[in-house]
Amino acid sequence: MKTTIIKRAFYILIFFGSLKISAQKEIKRTAFCNPINLSYRFQPELPSRREAADPTMVLYKGKYYLFASKSGGYWVSDNLLNWSFITSPDLPLEDYAPTALVMNEEVYFMALDRRIYKSSDPMSGRWQIVKDSLDIYAGDPCLFLDDDGRLYLYHGLTNSKPIRGIELDKNTFNPIGEEKNLLNTNPKLNGWERTGDYNTEQKRPFLEGAWMTKHDGKYFLQYAAPGTQYKSYSDGLFISEQPLGPFKLADNNPFSYKPEGFVCSAGHSSTFQDKYGNYWHAVTMLVGLKHRFERRIGLFPAFFDKDNVFYTYTGFGDFPHTVPNKKMNGPEDYQPSAMLLSYNKPIEVSSELEGHSKAYASNENIQDYWSAKTGDKGEWLMIDLQNKCKVSSVQINYYDEATNITERSPSIYHQYLLEYSNDKITWKTIVDKTKNTSDAPHDYVELQSAISARYIRITNYHVPDGKFAISDFRVFGKANANKTEAVTTFTAVRDIADACTTTLNWSKKERATGYNIRYGTAPDKLYLNYQVLGANSLTIHSLNALQDYYFTIDTFNEAGITKGEIVIKVPTTTKK
Repeated sequence: MKTTIIKRAFYILIFFGSLKISAQKEIKRTAFCNPINLSYRFQPELPSRREAADPTMVLYKGKYYLFASKSGGYWVSDNLLNWSFITSPDLPLEDYAPTALVMNEEVYFMALDRRIYKSSDPMSGRWQIVKDSLDIYAGDPCLFLDDDGRLYLYHGLTNSKPIRGIELDKNTFNPIGEEKNLLNTNPKLNGWERTGDYNTEQKRPFLEGAWMTKHDGKYFLQYAAPGTQYKSYSDGLFISEQPLGPFKLADNNPFSYKPEGFVCSAGHSSTFQDKYGNYWHAVTMLVGLKHRFERRIGLFPAFFDKDNVFYTYTGFGDFPHTVPNKKMNGPEDYQPSAMLLSYNKPIEVSSELEGHSKAYASNENIQDYWSAKTGDKGEWLMIDLQNKCKVSSVQINYYDEATNITERSPSIYHQYLLEYSNDKITWKTIVDKTKNTSDAPHDYVELQSAISARYIRITNYHVPDGKFAISDFRVFGKANANKTEAVTTFTAVRDIADACTTTLNWSKKERATGYNIRYGTAPDKLYLNYQVLGANSLTIHSLNALQDYYFTIDTFNEAGITKGEIVIKVPTTTKK
C-alpha cells in the first residue's frame, strides 16, 4: 500500500551583507497565523477553488492528526506548526464532517458514509473497517469516549431537527437504548443563531457540527449555527451533568465566535488537548468567493475559568501567536507575538487586473484580492509601511485567480522572492523561495530576527495556474511609536425591541489601527471579542436576549494593545 506524504519545506532566510549574500540557518518556527497554512485541496469540480472545513484534531502517540472535509487525505504535525499530508486508499475522504477519537490505543474515524474505521498507525495511511454500516444515519457525527469507558454518538445536520445523542457499544458500535433529542436552536432569544453575516436575517438557521468535551464532571456540548456560508458562523454551548442530558444553555454564548478581521467565522469545530494540557478549538473559517463552501481551517485556544466556564479565545485571532510549550492560564498567556503593520498601507504593483484593485492587498479582507494581469515571472507587489518598522513576519495569502486546477498535484506551488528596502533603491533579501516546490497558499514567513524596513516587495517566479493574485499581503512586527490612548468613555445601548442587539459608540483615538470590543456576562468574564477597523461604532446582533452584558473597548495600533479603562453594564430589555 503506497502512502504519499508531502512534507512542508522549512523556510530559508537569506540576507545581503554589502555585496556578499549570506544564508542564515533554517529557523525553528515558533508561531502561526490564521488561517493555518495547509496544502488545501482544489476540489474535483469547477469552479476551481480550494476547500477544507469541519476539522477534527486528535493527539495520538505524540503527534497531532487533523482530519477535514473534502481534503483527499489528512495532516500530521509534531508541534501544531509544521504539517505533513497523508493520503489513504482506505478512508472515505470525499465525505463531509469527519470525526475521530483515540480508544484502546488506536485512532477511530467516522464520516458521513456510516462506516467506522480504526488504525494503530495513521502515519502509514492504513485503516481497517470495524463497523461496515452504523445502524443510525448520523449527519456531522461526533464520537465521544467518556472517562468511564462508555462511548456516545452525537449528530445533527438540518435546519429543522435537533442535535441528537445515543450510547454505542464500544466493541460492536451497536446502539444502546434510544436516541435522545438534546438541543435545538432558538433564534428569537439566541442572536448568534440568526442567519446572515451579521445575524440580521430571519431564515431558519442550520444546526450542525456537534462536539462533546468533558471537564470537572460536566459535559459541554458544542454545536454550530447559523450556516457555514456566513461570517457569523459560530459554535454555541450547552451544559449537562450527564452525557445525554438534560442540557441547558450555557451563560457564555456563543462559545466560539469571530465575525470580523482578515478572516472570519469560527464554527463547526472540534476541541482537543495538546501535549501540555492546553485546550484548543480547531474551527472552520470562511473565504466564500467562488463557492459558499470555499473555506479554511483556523486554530484558537480554549479555556476553563475558575468557575468552570468554558470559552474560546478569538481576540486578535488572525495575528501571529506563539505556540505555547507549557500550560497556559488564560488569554493573558496568548497575546499576539507581533502587531499588524500593513493595514491600508499604500501598495504599488507591476500590473492590475480590472476589478481587483491593488488596495485589496492591504485592506484586511480575505473576501477580496488584488490580481496582476498575468501569472508571469516578474509580476510584483510592493507595500510602503510609511515609516521604518521592526518587521518580524510576513503572511502571503494567495488567491487562485483564473485557475482551472482540480484535485491535488505535485505541480501546485508558488515561487517568489521576498525583499525589503528603506529607500526603494537598495533591496535586500528576506527569503528566497524561487526554487520552492511546496504548496503554501497562506505562507507564513517568520524571520529569525526582526529587520528594520519601510518597503517590502514580493516578486513572482511561478504560480501553479492562472494569475499572480494576493488577497492580503500582511506584514507584522512593531512600529517605532507609542501605543494608542485608552478608551475612557463610551456608550452602549440595548435595543428595546430586540435585546439581542446592542449599539456601541466611542470617540476615535489618534494613531489607532482599530479596536477590540471585549464583552461577556460578568465584569470578570469578558470572553467574547469583536474587532473593529476604520470605525468608532459597532452594532452587535448576537447576544442572548435574556442576559445582562458587560463591555469594554481596547485600542490597538502598530506598537501594541491598550486595555480599556472602564467596563459598562448593559442590562437586558427583555422581561424575564
